[in-house]
Amino acid sequence: MKNKMTLRKKRENIAGFFFSLPCIIGFIMFAAIPMMVSLGLSFTDYNVINHSTFVGLDNYSKLFNGDDPYFYKSLKVTIYYVALSVPTSIIFSFSIAMLLNRDIKGKGIFRTLFYLPSIVPTVAISAIWLWVLNPDFGLANSILKSIGLSPSRWLTSEATVIPTLVFINLWTTGSTMVIFLAGMQDVPRQLIEAVEIDGGGFRTKLFHVIVPMMTPTIFYNVVMGFISGFQVFAQSYIMTSGGPNNSSLFYVFYLYREAFQFMRMGSACSIAWVLFIIIMIFTAILFKLQNKWVYYGGE
Repeated sequence: MKNKMTLRKKRENIAGFFFSLPCIIGFIMFAAIPMMVSLGLSFTDYNVINHSTFVGLDNYSKLFNGDDPYFYKSLKVTIYYVALSVPTSIIFSFSIAMLLNRDIKGKGIFRTLFYLPSIVPTVAISAIWLWVLNPDFGLANSILKSIGLSPSRWLTSEATVIPTLVFINLWTTGSTMVIFLAGMQDVPRQLIEAVEIDGGGFRTKLFHVIVPMMTPTIFYNVVMGFISGFQVFAQSYIMTSGGPNNSSLFYVFYLYREAFQFMRMGSACSIAWVLFIIIMIFTAILFKLQNKWVYYGGE
């Protein structure tokens, strides 16, 4: 009997391996091998046209020694964007999810309307906001003038370009909102009813029941927000071209320029690997800190 169980388990393992084999092959061919190739190229001066030569750590030393002034500039801009966009998007999407979790008429329509912008292509969203935020004839400045406020330069000012891009990012937080909404529907109703019986109000229910029970979902969205924030590219490429005065030169846009405008592929690979290490460090820190504030139901 034991031998039959062992044989059956081996067959199940083999079947599972063959079912997962397409994914394994795809990961090796389209992720693992390209990553290893890019790691090797990061130690060369490869530029597509000429033959590459091994330069050791020169590409990395040029970055950290300040020989390339755009490295620290792009890193600073990206960290500034992440520091603003992650908290605001989390708070905004959580608040919208709280509103849409209420038993109101037509809530399905409202949920759809709030989610739709997140599936609109980034190019289309950027084109719309370029028109809305045009400093000369845009809708946003027209509204400001109509209520007696001075117009803003929005995307054409060094002081306002990053906050403006953070505001535009809020328009695409529908997927984050849906995740929060799903998490809120898993909060035990009996806990909320117990607070209501004890005379607790909205703030008590929010900070003593809903938020603690939602911490795994909040943690997931924070991690994903950090990762996507460090990889932001399209908004800068389409709406600002890194300007004005490189004040919206995000790290991935800087990588793109190095690779596809200046054709310095070896340097671009080293920039990409620095980004990989930065994201890995930030993610590791977040996972380390989760023990202090994330509550899992099984604990």
